[in-house]
Amino acid sequence: MAFLLAIEGADGAGKATATAAVVAHLAAQGLSACALSFPRYTDTVGGWALGEYLAERLPRAVSPQAAATLYALDRFESRAHLVDMAARHDVVVFDRYIASNMAYQAAQVPDGEAEALMTWIARLETGQFALPVPDLSVYLDTPLAVARTLIAQKRRRSYTDDTYDAYEADLGLQARVRANYAAMADAAMLGEWMTVETVAHAALRPPEMIAAEIADAVIGRLEG
Repeated sequence: MAFLLAIEGADGAGKATATAAVVAHLAAQGLSACALSFPRYTDTVGGWALGEYLAERLPRAVSPQAAATLYALDRFESRAHLVDMAARHDVVVFDRYIASNMAYQAAQVPDGEAEALMTWIARLETGQFALPVPDLSVYLDTPLAVARTLIAQKRRRSYTDDTYDAYEADLGLQARVRANYAAMADAAMLGEWMTVETVAHAALRPPEMIAAEIADAVIGRLEG
């Protein structure tokens, strides 16, 4: 079974860039690594439904619990693909994984209900849907103002032509998501975490530097 690395963070944190750079860095160190990005908008029923939801094209409101189930369904439908990738590589790098579902849905309920919802989602994904827990989750800590700029620079998405989807447009939600990620990392929910700062001295750190920091942590754990 491969080492499972989850790259996590709020929208605009640089997850896709970091994921690709980590895979390249690991390959340069002689490890077989691959990337798997969630949601899989064009590959699963859950992913398609999530695209419609985020583009605000669904005919009715979606509760946080229903949205959480769609995100979990996307991964459940992808489980065989995930297991196959893990059997053929040394490291599988996730661009978003289970913690993303927990952080975002818990950001949409009252504070007193957030922890219970995160626990429910974790049990749904790792219990009922039997998805593997990551060996290491990395929280990319990116200031909200910086993330907002990076979102606007994203390439066109398959599910919307808008600059911001429903989650990205809500600044309050994004702030709560960042707080949830920090809390999960502090509490070691879903296992071990490391936090990586993506900004230093008021400037974005080079992706290669961020990737090297993450890849070195993975290699250290594999060797240990």
